[in-house]
Amino acid sequence: MRVVPVTECGFSTVWGAPMKGGACCPIKIPRAAGTKQDLCSQDFASPLLVGCRRLSTFCNMRIRIPNLWNITGRRPSDVNSTPDVDGTPDVDGTLDVDGTPGVDGTPGVNGTPGVTDGLQAPSEEQPNSVPLTFVENLEKFRVYEASKLLIEREESLFGEMSETETSEDHQEEVANLHADYTKLLERVQYILKGSMSVGLRDVSVENLSSAVKAVCQEEERYQAWKEKNRTPPTWRRRSWKEIHDSLLLDLTTERLVVLPTTPPDMKESLQKEVNHMGKQLKEDLFWVVDVVKLYYPPHMDICNSYARMYHQVLSNKVKGISDIILVDEDVRFLLLWVNDFYPGMLQKPELTAEIDTEALGKLLSQKDLEPLEEQYLSKQQSELMTYISRVLEEEEQRWKDEEEPQKEDGYYVSPVAYDIIQLINGMVTSTETVVGDRHKAQSITCELSSLMERFKVFHSSIIRKNKANSSAYIKANLGCIEQFRDVLENNGHLFTEDERGKCLGIVAEMKQSAHAYLLSPVHDSLKSHYRKLGTKDWLKKSVFEKLLENIETKMQDLQGLTTPCHQELIGQFHREVAVKYLSRLLKGEVKLKNQEQQEEAYTVVKDNAETLHKLFSTMGSREEWLKDVLTKIAEVLKLQDLPAIQIHVATLGSCFPDISVKHVSALLKLKTNVSKADRKTVKETLSDILNEPHTDNAPAFFSQVQVK
Repeated sequence: MRVVPVTECGFSTVWGAPMKGGACCPIKIPRAAGTKQDLCSQDFASPLLVGCRRLSTFCNMRIRIPNLWNITGRRPSDVNSTPDVDGTPDVDGTLDVDGTPGVDGTPGVNGTPGVTDGLQAPSEEQPNSVPLTFVENLEKFRVYEASKLLIEREESLFGEMSETETSEDHQEEVANLHADYTKLLERVQYILKGSMSVGLRDVSVENLSSAVKAVCQEEERYQAWKEKNRTPPTWRRRSWKEIHDSLLLDLTTERLVVLPTTPPDMKESLQKEVNHMGKQLKEDLFWVVDVVKLYYPPHMDICNSYARMYHQVLSNKVKGISDIILVDEDVRFLLLWVNDFYPGMLQKPELTAEIDTEALGKLLSQKDLEPLEEQYLSKQQSELMTYISRVLEEEEQRWKDEEEPQKEDGYYVSPVAYDIIQLINGMVTSTETVVGDRHKAQSITCELSSLMERFKVFHSSIIRKNKANSSAYIKANLGCIEQFRDVLENNGHLFTEDERGKCLGIVAEMKQSAHAYLLSPVHDSLKSHYRKLGTKDWLKKSVFEKLLENIETKMQDLQGLTTPCHQELIGQFHREVAVKYLSRLLKGEVKLKNQEQQEEAYTVVKDNAETLHKLFSTMGSREEWLKDVLTKIAEVLKLQDLPAIQIHVATLGSCFPDISVKHVSALLKLKTNVSKADRKTVKETLSDILNEPHTDNAPAFFSQVQVK
């Protein structure tokens, strides 16, 4: 600014601040009245120059207001004439609290020059290089950076000073730092809580990443303080990892809270509550393994941490439900949920890839499960026995009403076995799913043998009363017996071993009595033909042929059985005819005095064995080994040399261990040319063979042949 005297007007003109277009604005200064001296000679310019300079500075700052942020680190909205609490300069040039100079170049408290003295004003293109303050970082959810700033302040306070100095001389700074740590923790907690919102609606992924890094950073600082031999500040007396885990536990608890409802009944309320918790847990665990884990370091094992917490919270809630008195349907639902639905949910591939589900264990302890299982198993057992009793009662009533059993494809059938087997299979299988233990599920059949005994009594009553429809019912029962035996032998997982053994014994007795009932009339009609076996007439072919003709005729009475049952019955008939044949032969009514008669008898027995086998095989028998028995007997009749007889009898003893010395003695007595001494020698040979160990799979035959 320059001053130019203008004497002709009585004014001095001062060229002040530039106007628009670059011209200076003239300012006229009046002379002092009553003075003779030119006012221009007086020093009025200095005060005015100072005022103009301040005006110019203000205008420049208003023009460059965006650049103010680059200098002060503060937003334009924060511009005022009061000092900042953080010590940054105000735009009006007044002193900041910390004494740093104002931006107009006026000196600060310590006399340092202003930042604009002799320097060009900062340009608009200058980059933003001033870091954010702690408060600003918190506002932007940059908690990791905010944590760094607090650690720097903490290190400044506690790094070089003694514990006494810190506590006595810097109480205000310590209190402020404590307050800031509280704010930091609150912001971290807010972010972590928001991280479980699906889609991270409440926080961004950057916020979550920053919060996790802050937790790790503060945990490292906590561990560092533990290694120091001094009292840590208040905010360092608890692990941030523990705080983090405690927060997540509270969070999982909140996530599994069911909103209060007023359903029509308690059953709906309980099931709705448990299903809600299960659904929420599933969604949250999938969210953790898909999204949340991406922002946690591997050493924190966040997937398993969340899984353990959810498991613990859910376990506590389910235990609380199980402690109240529950109706049977609720007990079943709770057990099914604990043993099937929940483990099945955890076995999803997406979860097992990240979570050690096996380490979580059962949702309820065995102690908590026992009363529930006891109530449920008792109910299942009672229902199963009731249903089976009802099936038997219905069959007994049909018998009393003299109804004929149904026929399917020409076979007599009964629904008893099918219905009972379906009941057992369905209830044991469902029980195993509910309680999660096969052995416990089997226990509901522990009274099955008593019901099978009841069926056996009914079966015996049919035989004893021998009504017109008894034969049809027994044939239908044989089908039931076959089905029971099949399921007992091939589906042992449905029964306890003890009950299985008892029931197999019962059905075997029932089959034997059924076969005897059906075959006894046939044998009675064949008695006259059996009597001629082993006699002189027997050596004539016509005797045995008539027996076969009558057998074939009587077999028609054995129709009406299912194929497996028919085969077993015909096989039993085959064995019984062979037994009667040999029994009649060993009675010794025919004497074979010489080799010729013995060879003739050999031929007859051999032919009879082949013919009998052919007939019964045609009718369905599978007892092929019976032909071999009679053929070996025939060979003994033909042999003449003692050593050969010994070898053959020894073979008989090896193949059929139930043969006795009496059987061999009776057979040799048919050959009158064998001396008593030779018979003794052969019997001793047999005894030696029988004393040797034998396999138990040899069929029993000779034990049924009675000899004197």
